[in-house]
Amino acid sequence: MRRPPGHAAAALAVLLTVAATADAAERAVEPLPVTEAAPGVFVHVGAHEEADAANHGDIATLGFIVGAEAVAVVDTGGSPHIGQRLRAAVAAQSDRPVAYVINTHMHPDHVFGNAAFPEAQVIGHHALHAALAARFAIYRDRLAESVGDEEAAALAPLRVDVAVADSLTLDLGDRELLLTAHPTAHTNNDLTVLDRATGTLFTGDLLFVGRVPSLDGSLRGWLRVMDSLNGPEVARMVPGHGPVQDDPAPALAAQRRYLEGLAAQARRLIAGGGGLMQAQADLAPPDDSDGWLLLDDYHGRNVSAAFAELEWD
Repeated sequence: MRRPPGHAAAALAVLLTVAATADAAERAVEPLPVTEAAPGVFVHVGAHEEADAANHGDIATLGFIVGAEAVAVVDTGGSPHIGQRLRAAVAAQSDRPVAYVINTHMHPDHVFGNAAFPEAQVIGHHALHAALAARFAIYRDRLAESVGDEEAAALAPLRVDVAVADSLTLDLGDRELLLTAHPTAHTNNDLTVLDRATGTLFTGDLLFVGRVPSLDGSLRGWLRVMDSLNGPEVARMVPGHGPVQDDPAPALAAQRRYLEGLAAQARRLIAGGGGLMQAQADLAPPDDSDGWLLLDDYHGRNVSAAFAELEWD
């Protein structure tokens, strides 16, 4: 079990000193709005939009968990500015130090606010660091194009201090978090966070609600991982996009319908004998009875990824 790096009094004083230096920045920005999904579990739901200068990359669901000794932040938002607003939201709810930043996966809308928490240990899947390093320059350039040069200039290469190979338990002080590293699914570096005190599971982008799922890993793997998410210890889920699900079953079922429909569509295109370019030319939108947002932006990319994965089945 891992305890906060500030568990000893002297180390905790260092953490508090570092946190105090951010007070001015916290006061200078408006805190992100959060709701208390369960006692001590706070959640912010970003917009179902693409990142742009107006929303500063605030398009993901973020949160933090408050223990007796420390706070753990789960994902930090799509820009340094959103990270600062999240830090201000933490300060508005608790005077305990932020000991950990937990990144559920590599995508920019979940990690580009990390710099707002320099004193925290950054924890992620064992494949997270390599995935971030491989795409950092691309992601930074996209941030400059979508949100602005100033936000991109504030980024630094993203570090991972603690890599989770299987599972890890964190103790925030009378509050344990179970972190689980999953096989390739939405990405090859998906990590979930279970607050054992309340049964709240932060799924990252293993669960989308409202906004269409995006495939950047393995379609078959994602469907397999979904089978393991809704265990008896889970009372609610915090998805990577969309609101908290006190009854996760309907949202999981909707996502499964989409992913299974995606697989069926890709297999039909493969069976037709054409290549990927022909498949894209003949692409028809799916029967979208679940009303996914941003379907036109992501479904074509999802078909390409599914086609490439399933072509040699």
